[in-house]
Amino acid sequence: MKTLVISLFMAIASMQLAFAQSPKATTATSSQEQEIITLSKDKWSWMSEKNVDKLTTLFDDQSMFVHMGGSWGKSQELEVIKSGNIWYKKATIYSTTFHQIGNTAILLSDLDLVAVVGGNEVTNPFMVTEVFVKENGKWSLGQLSFSRLMRPVKN
Repeated sequence: MKTLVISLFMAIASMQLAFAQSPKATTATSSQEQEIITLSKDKWSWMSEKNVDKLTTLFDDQSMFVHMGGSWGKSQELEVIKSGNIWYKKATIYSTTFHQIGNTAILLSDLDLVAVVGGNEVTNPFMVTEVFVKENGKWSLGQLSFSRLMRPVKN
């Protein structure tokens, strides 16, 4: 009886291994992931530098931005950056998660953001969601949301 139970267990275990799917790691996915992560880091630099010319090219015309104080579209976000109403001074990124669905890439970043808002410097821990869409071979930012985290600031 013991032999039968052990044999049955081994047969089931080997079938599970035979049908298990291995994760797909392709160079294309890895290169697209790296491309989006680099684009996001560049975006944080451009926001810090108030480089609205680069941001105008990156932000899709229909893009949306969600902040603690409201949400708005591309033109208002660019004006907020240009005027200095919000100065994204420094983003310290601790971790990033990448997901891709077709021509849409979603980046989740755990970060501390030092910003000057209304003349006051503030530091907040955020989970930032960025949605990039690839059209005509070019990635553009379609959505950016700041979700304040309950953890303390790390830096």
